[in-house]
Amino acid sequence: MFHFEYLCDMETKTPHILEQVRKLYGRYGIKSVTMDDVAQHLCISKKTLYKHFKDKEDLVRSIVFLENDIQSKIHSEILSRNLNAVEELLEVYNLIHKRFRDYNPSMEYDIRKYYPDLFTSIRDIRRKNMFESFLTNLNKGKKEGLYRKELNTNIIAKLHVFRVENLTENDLFSIEELISFQVFHELFVYHLHGILSAKGLIFFNKNFTKYKASLT
Repeated sequence: MFHFEYLCDMETKTPHILEQVRKLYGRYGIKSVTMDDVAQHLCISKKTLYKHFKDKEDLVRSIVFLENDIQSKIHSEILSRNLNAVEELLEVYNLIHKRFRDYNPSMEYDIRKYYPDLFTSIRDIRRKNMFESFLTNLNKGKKEGLYRKELNTNIIAKLHVFRVENLTENDLFSIEELISFQVFHELFVYHLHGILSAKGLIFFNKNFTKYKASLT
């Protein structure tokens, strides 16, 4: 039995419901939280809940795509700030690290096991977005002289997507290690030192301290 904080004064509008249930699933996982639990947590009737979502799968799908939209908007905001390629990457890694700190592996596991079509769909969307984002950043960095001019950006972008995806899909790292600053820091620095030019390395060493402070 879960001890939820009831939200009886909330408006029963879909965005509000999704945000609250997203936090609920993030804390307890998806499988263990029933539609009864959701309705109780929101202090609404199941009938009201089913007016917004036809079933639990519809609710889960809506939350998964909400999370994807939130991250896409944050990333778009970073790109709108007229930063150079290294600064963009520092900001994006800051964002990714914050996401890992809130990462609940049971939620990802539940989606993969109980909603395989949804898992494949969102994985493909994330993979495409991640690849295109890295590719754009790599090409920008080469033009700015901050990344090595001989980089094969297509291969590097694919390798990096592969590396990020597989962080959460094996048991080599414990959850504690995975969300730790040290593992994240090493992964980040490892990637950057593989792509930075001499000019880029100077800029990175000069500016990384302030970003490192925000990650810890």
